[in-house]
Amino acid sequence: MALTKSLKEIIAEDQTGLLSKHETWERVRLGDVAGVLNGFPFESRFFHPSAGMPLIRIRDVLSGSTDTFYTGEFERQFLVNPSELLVGMDGDFNSARWKSSPGLLNQRVCKITPNENFYLGRLLEYALPGFLAAINAATSSVTVKHLSSRSIEEIELPLPPLKEQSRIVEKLDEILSDHDAGVAELKAAQKKLAQYRQSVLKSAFEGELSAAWRMKRPKQVNFQDTGAQLLEKILADRRKRWEEKQLIKFKEQGKVPPKGWQDKYLEPAKQDATNLPILPDNWVWANLGLCFYVGVGATPSRKEPDYWNGEIPWVSSGEVQFSRISSTREHISEKGLKNTSTQVNPKGSVLLGMVGEGKTRGQVSILDIDAANNQNCAAIWVSETGIMPEFVYYWLWSQYDATRRGSSGNNQPALNKSLVEKIAIPIPPLAEIEVIADMIDSALINISDQESAIINSLKQSEVQRKNILKSAFSGKLVPQDPNDEPATVLLERIHAEREGLAKQPKMRKAKVKKEISAAMKKLIEVLGETGDWMLAQDAFRLCGVADVGATTDQIEGLYAELRELDKAKRLMVEVVTDANGRKQYDRLKLAEKV
Repeated sequence: MALTKSLKEIIAEDQTGLLSKHETWERVRLGDVAGVLNGFPFESRFFHPSAGMPLIRIRDVLSGSTDTFYTGEFERQFLVNPSELLVGMDGDFNSARWKSSPGLLNQRVCKITPNENFYLGRLLEYALPGFLAAINAATSSVTVKHLSSRSIEEIELPLPPLKEQSRIVEKLDEILSDHDAGVAELKAAQKKLAQYRQSVLKSAFEGELSAAWRMKRPKQVNFQDTGAQLLEKILADRRKRWEEKQLIKFKEQGKVPPKGWQDKYLEPAKQDATNLPILPDNWVWANLGLCFYVGVGATPSRKEPDYWNGEIPWVSSGEVQFSRISSTREHISEKGLKNTSTQVNPKGSVLLGMVGEGKTRGQVSILDIDAANNQNCAAIWVSETGIMPEFVYYWLWSQYDATRRGSSGNNQPALNKSLVEKIAIPIPPLAEIEVIADMIDSALINISDQESAIINSLKQSEVQRKNILKSAFSGKLVPQDPNDEPATVLLERIHAEREGLAKQPKMRKAKVKKEISAAMKKLIEVLGETGDWMLAQDAFRLCGVADVGATTDQIEGLYAELRELDKAKRLMVEVVTDANGRKQYDRLKLAEKV
């Protein structure tokens, strides 16, 4: 997590051109032209899903919004207003202007406040990402990379004359506004394609995608073969395989099968369809454990070299990502297989990721080879039945979000074998299964082609953007004006002011008082007069704190009041979500006195 090179070395070795400067310009420390404020480690016991002051965390820097709020005391210096520049100090070191209402600066996020008498904020916003990316590349890490505020302060920014800064910013705004609008359109189209994919999958398993096919049923299809009959055949074949394995065991042990040994077969539990959607005629609800063998793998001991680098492909959960698997990163030996609980899954098995807070849990893949797997994914032996692996694969893909919600566990949400076996699945007639899989294939290939075109366009747009910025910072985007105050003189003025500030005594930090400001009566009046639910943003606006001219004291007073009303149980808060459970807005209502 340490920076492996000095900032001067990073600039000298830069190949992107984003850290360059014109020969007539100077360089200046970021810390000499901007204030860098580290966030505060606010206590998590005061975090709240809806009430209190918005809390800006690392994950919120790029999105520009937060779903975490803070109900405790805070110091006003950690207040972030809209359009202020933020940097995430862990991970990829992203920077962006804050897009939402005032919030609090949490730890591992820093706020940068430029002195526009010397360096324009918009120019800093354009220049900073290139330096952060270069620092990120030169930072070693074992897990998550960390950025220090000292490194940010030591960034040697290009320093054009102040008037040239204005010309550069004006030109960049002009060019990049159209460019960024085009990128936004591409990303919107990308999002629509993802939504369309889910729509295709949804319609497929509701029977809509194959509805026209059912109306024109080919004569060669035996329409007596219903989903229920297919399920019965699967169950009969399953019992037959069990009996064959039992007979093999008896033979290996030199025993004669005892009377009634077949009665020991445990019939799998049937699927209760009471609360499940209604299916088309000839379809039936089942579950994965009813239809297929579900196995969970294992990892051979890495302390035993003989267990590894053999001939048996071994899948880790990280390789399960909505794909087909024809090769694996690692292999195990026969010895490793025998000394662990994993098994070799037949080609055509569907793997389901079971562990992880990231994207892995709920993702699926189809095995195009015989392969073992680790304990973090389940292997569904679809190939033992007549059902196409693609059908089960697409079904689980369509259920990605639902599967993740159905997991269990406190620290790291996880599925287990029992939960996987209980996952419901619709079973159409076999002929329709094949039609559905083919129709989904066709639709997704078309979507994939469009996505590839968008990705290529986005890559080209990123290259174009970098070239524009490279031209700007090399002094080629706008002409130099000999009448401008030289950058050398500007740098001298910057150093002179810094020296003057260094001689001044430091101001003590003022802590926000607990007292409730005059805004309290206004809020009570607003909610009292309404007497019903009211949008939080409307209530804040009527209190005067949602306006552009709102003061810090007004904002702090309102949030202090909210805390007091919440403690007194006088405030009712309702979170309104969309159909996908995403928060849309808050509603407030004044509760009656207890």
